[in-house]
Amino acid sequence: MEYIFPKPPRSLQGRVAIVTGAGAYGDGIGNGRASAILFADDGCSVVCVDRDLKLAQRTVEMIEAEGKGAAIALQADVSVESECAQIVKATVEKYGRLDILLNCVGIGGAPGTAVDVDMVAWTKSMEINVSSMVMMAKYAIPEMIKNDNEWGYRGSIVNMASVAGIKGGTPHLLYPTSKGAIVNMTRAMAANHAPDGIRVNCVCPGMVYTPMMYAGGMADEARESRKNRSLLKTEGNGWDVGSSVRFLAGPQARWITGVILPVDAGATAAVGTDIPKSASVNG
Repeated sequence: MEYIFPKPPRSLQGRVAIVTGAGAYGDGIGNGRASAILFADDGCSVVCVDRDLKLAQRTVEMIEAEGKGAAIALQADVSVESECAQIVKATVEKYGRLDILLNCVGIGGAPGTAVDVDMVAWTKSMEINVSSMVMMAKYAIPEMIKNDNEWGYRGSIVNMASVAGIKGGTPHLLYPTSKGAIVNMTRAMAANHAPDGIRVNCVCPGMVYTPMMYAGGMADEARESRKNRSLLKTEGNGWDVGSSVRFLAGPQARWITGVILPVDAGATAAVGTDIPKSASVNG
């Protein structure tokens, strides 16, 4: 059956994505690795970028084991502008185009409040968490603009933030400040680059169970507490975040830009966390 307005495909066949922070400890499924694998599942060619080449290469191996999309690994530090430029250059040289950028690099950053934070560490943390995304976009967008306008857009950027950027309230100042910056940076980027056909959206994960969180050790009690700080009382993981990224990056989200999407089992939808595990619609 033919429709006046064709159904958008989920397929990313023929598309090319850069995923920064694409590695993860061991065979763990972090947000970047999950997104890279899911992009490849839909036929996308993926450039997996990480400061640790072995971690990025392991993501490539996992993609290749599933026999779907193509992938390569690149080692780079995205807090260095020249390396951001080189990532984009290498991508276009290898695959001939660039359609998707997932900015997924992020760290906990400098500890402390405004009273005691080390300002040198603060500056470096902001470079990693925020400036890196600006620099990657700086070099990615000119390549995306060269693409056709088949679905009403030419390129898609997804920035990884956190519910901490929506709610704040963590013990340290840097992390929620940097994630809040990403949230409003996304809105500004969406407005700046919409005339060029570039969509820009943001995913804000809640307390997902990823290698970045558990690699240093996590007590069962802490894990249970994190799980219960949501409406659904279930534990999220990298696949939950990656699935949201894949949707926002692809043609099914062609009419979505400037969106801030919490992926948090409803944690940001409630005032408190003492939500009953089940309740009738009549209360």
